[in-house]
Amino acid sequence: MMDKTAELTEMRLDKWLWAARFYKTRQLAVEAINGGKVHVDGRRVKPSRLIRPGNRLEIHKDGLSWSIEVVALSAQRRPAPEAAQLYVEDETSRLNRQEQVRARRETGAQGERPRGRPTKRDRRMIERLIRGGDPGL
Repeated sequence: MMDKTAELTEMRLDKWLWAARFYKTRQLAVEAINGGKVHVDGRRVKPSRLIRPGNRLEIHKDGLSWSIEVVALSAQRRPAPEAAQLYVEDETSRLNRQEQVRARRETGAQGERPRGRPTKRDRRMIERLIRGGDPGL
């Protein structure tokens, strides 16, 4: 049987990213790592890379960037306030990310969300346009 203290001195990178709530699933964390979106101590790594407290991570996700230092390890995924205690973010990184979020919000970069299937009214308007008739709002 594994010793709990030995287990928490180092941990797989993909599992830590999942436990720290940067990614919703371990598979998403693996895809991000393989895609070069996560660097450990300035180097591109594999998902199986073992990390320890003190390692520095750079995470790029959805156009945002985090520059953090691993402070603790957790064998399981915990609530967000507890997960935030697993790392410390650089002040400049936090300010840059907040500025990016503010700029996105101001420019409306989020885009229009897809509405799904057209309604009956929308289908009738589409049919009128195709036939060349007046859409008649």
